[in-house]
Amino acid sequence: MPKTLIDVDLAQSPYDNPMIHNRWHPDIPMAVWVKPGDDFVLETYDWTGGAIKNDDSADDVRDVDLSTVHFLSGPVGVEGAEPGDLLVVDLLDIGAKDDSLWGFNGFFSKKNGGGFLTEHFPLAQKSIWDFHGIYTSSRHIPGVKFAGLIHPGLIGCLPDQALLDTWNKREIDFIATEPDRVPPLANAPFAPTAHMGKMTGEARDKAAAEGARTVPPREHGGNCDIKDLSRGSKVFFPVYVDGAGLSVGDLHFSQGDGEITFCGAIEMAGWVHMKVSLIKGGMAKYGIKNPVFQPSPLVPNYKDYLIFEGISVDEQGKQHYLDVHVAYRQACLNAIEYLKKFGYSGAQAYSILGSAPVQGHISGVVDIPNACATLWLPTEIFEFDIKPNASGPIQHIKGDIQMPLSQDR
Repeated sequence: MPKTLIDVDLAQSPYDNPMIHNRWHPDIPMAVWVKPGDDFVLETYDWTGGAIKNDDSADDVRDVDLSTVHFLSGPVGVEGAEPGDLLVVDLLDIGAKDDSLWGFNGFFSKKNGGGFLTEHFPLAQKSIWDFHGIYTSSRHIPGVKFAGLIHPGLIGCLPDQALLDTWNKREIDFIATEPDRVPPLANAPFAPTAHMGKMTGEARDKAAAEGARTVPPREHGGNCDIKDLSRGSKVFFPVYVDGAGLSVGDLHFSQGDGEITFCGAIEMAGWVHMKVSLIKGGMAKYGIKNPVFQPSPLVPNYKDYLIFEGISVDEQGKQHYLDVHVAYRQACLNAIEYLKKFGYSGAQAYSILGSAPVQGHISGVVDIPNACATLWLPTEIFEFDIKPNASGPIQHIKGDIQMPLSQDR
């Protein structure tokens, strides 16, 4: 059996665990050290560190302090890793903790982070999903059950100081272009809620003041939310500091492409079994500046899809030039309107698209002025037929079960 190098107690605050951190900084000490060829297990909190509860209220989603996230296990130092190398990470297995066989999906209120469709869903809502082996279902969304493709939403290596400075400058400069925007354009360093692992004293305070927030993906990987980076995947990470400093967290039981609900996917606490090795000088050898990965050979076996198109014309009819973001929004909104015909609320339909193994594709980016994006919805996840027919849709969902909705305040 592989050795568990980092344990988490879900009854304990992640701030009390020195093997956890929630910022990126080159001076964060390695929590543990391994050798190339070693395999090991890291346990993880859910990305909020236990702030979201298994209940029927969305007030916790409304009120969660997003300056605390994400809580990551690590950094793991790899002996012999040097800047310019590639760290090869084999994700051998991933699972939920035995004392936490459930997860959550939700969308934040616009005042507290918003999301992909925040103009349509401005209030916080959530759904709880129970795990039954490889399958999941939700008491808040009837008529749907699917197999999970478990993966880490966030995994990456520590930046060096130059890269950290680059991140902070470009993001702070970006915020300055529209400083009063809600939600903000980016998240600047914020020392009061920083958890810097084993760091203490003045060194800790200095690093906390400039540590990069973990919210976006960046050159080192980070919060990429790639659903196909699952059991059996192999990832090649650029190394920027001695020892590499690999960290992981934000585990998802399942997710649709794009993680469109933002508190998206089915978030969970769990564990990751991984193996590490090195390609010396691999960044230059292969011209790699962002991670590269091989997808998992294990995927849910869904073969029948309804595919919803969207183009780069927004809800108000405004034309955008080859804007894939706008096009994918329209594909998602079209799918939501379709599912409402079967009795789902808009929120339930939105949650399905963020949680189920939905595929998102960039289908056209050359035919001016409209980009085309598509959303592939697997029909087999539903307990009833959702395909169009001459008789019209049947409202299988009667509306007596709804997702918890918070009150604005």
